[in-house]
Amino acid sequence: MDVSGSLSPAPKTRDQVRTDQLRDASQKLEAGFLAEMLKASGFGKTPDAFGGGTGEDQFTSFLVQAQAEKLVEAGGIGLAEHIFQALVEKE
Repeated sequence: MDVSGSLSPAPKTRDQVRTDQLRDASQKLEAGFLAEMLKASGFGKTPDAFGGGTGEDQFTSFLVQAQAEKLVEAGGIGLAEHIFQALVEKE
């Protein structure tokens, strides 16, 4: 007996797909904003005592971006929700 078809979720409507796209874009924008704010505050800057060199400086931006994305996943500062609402109203 084949029951594999009964376990698959219902396909998303076009509106649901668009809503997901808008929410994703809003969260990415908030993550980018938070990453820039973290960089500006000196977060992730290596102390001179360790001196990781150029490579460490280049990869620090990836670390800050990843941390900003985790902040957004945890609820962020609410900016994504405001952006999302504005985008939904504009549509």
